[in-house]
Amino acid sequence: MTLDVEISGRNMEITERIREYVDKKISKLDRYLPGIEEARVDLAYIKSARSAADRQVAQITVRGKGFILRSEERADDIFAAIDIALEKIQRRIERYKGKRYRGRGDGTPAGEFVVEQDLLEEDTGELKPVIARRKQFMLTPMDEFEALEQMELLGHESFFIFFNANTNSINVLYRRRDGSFGLIEPEVG
Repeated sequence: MTLDVEISGRNMEITERIREYVDKKISKLDRYLPGIEEARVDLAYIKSARSAADRQVAQITVRGKGFILRSEERADDIFAAIDIALEKIQRRIERYKGKRYRGRGDGTPAGEFVVEQDLLEEDTGELKPVIARRKQFMLTPMDEFEALEQMELLGHESFFIFFNANTNSINVLYRRRDGSFGLIEPEVG
């Protein structure tokens, strides 16, 4: 069975040649990790990039039960960006398999949290800040060490939100300026 690959482009046309190239390369990922349920490739042309070598962007995201792995790379050629991102995702798959290839129960999501925002004017007559993007995602229960690893596997540099299975609460893991990590454990007051 071959893996279905979803391809999207931003500021560029996805030609048949690019589509075939991506399908050929990405559909082989399920050989490395059979639990992959979905693969998504986002290709973009960033005209405002400082360097011409950073204008073609390829981001690969693979999802399965209990894991999400992502890699993003930039190059001056879209095919080179795809190849580099593919090598990076393969390394992340190998690392994931080596350390964490085990089940997580039935994979029941911890819950969905949506913050509602009131966009009405305040008494001062000024508009409240507008939320430009709203993102929802499923939280899989994990401990702090799994969250550290998942943060690295996803390529998140600054922070990672997760449901702490040990404390049954939402936590935020963040990278401090000195390179160490901090953990925010919110309490409802």
